[in-house]
Amino acid sequence: MSGGSGGGRVFGATEVIGHRGAGRGVVDGARENTPASFELAARTGADWIEIDVRRTADDRLVLFHNAALDDGRAVVDLTEEQCREAGLAGLEEGLSAVPPELGLDVDVKTVMEDGVDAPARRTLSLVLPFLRREAERRRMFVCSFDPGLLSGVHEGAPGVATAWMPYVRNPADSAIPGAVGLGCPIVAVDARALGLEGEAPRPGRRPLEYTVEAAHRAGLEMISWCPDPVDAARFAAAGMDAVVVDDVPGAVTALKGAEGAG
Repeated sequence: MSGGSGGGRVFGATEVIGHRGAGRGVVDGARENTPASFELAARTGADWIEIDVRRTADDRLVLFHNAALDDGRAVVDLTEEQCREAGLAGLEEGLSAVPPELGLDVDVKTVMEDGVDAPARRTLSLVLPFLRREAERRRMFVCSFDPGLLSGVHEGAPGVATAWMPYVRNPADSAIPGAVGLGCPIVAVDARALGLEGEAPRPGRRPLEYTVEAAHRAGLEMISWCPDPVDAARFAAAGMDAVVVDDVPGAVTALKGAEGAG
């Protein structure tokens, strides 16, 4: 299965991607998107680490999921130093904490200002050198809600695989053809859009196995965020290529159990 930039398979058997490191929020004392969280995810069995990247007011890159800090200040309005004072890690610091044998999933968060600022200041321009460098030393891919960012990665870092990630609960009906149309080799769909264990069937929503198989027939690899361990095992049994999880050890154990049952 291949398509778009970064041709060839990205994943092996169903792999575990640590969401924001070891999981969202604080897990065993390690806060998301920090070196401590990345190191914890590596110790507990993750195959990949997912990080969230944002730009600052002085054109630096930091690791943070939300657009604003808890006090309401937008990250893009703050300098790198102000972000560090608030406890955010810089991209370089974060990358240094991810062991090179682990894959890297870079979730790039663009901002409104990327539509109006000079091209050299935009998130895409700032992140491309890091993507090209990291692609030379580890497995990696870029995911984003912004299709323009993904197109820019295709042009500026053609060796880097990309994942189209439509917004939360967007159905796979549009996600799969969207990834094909964008030239992305990976499609990422929120677990809630696929249906969780115990939920009643939703009219019009295709069965999980059919959806994964359709993605594969389209030449895509398919990942999902954020299933719990039970759904991670169910997704693996359906042929999902990777799961982005908040409970790394739980997912690792569940997937091993699913392999043993198979």
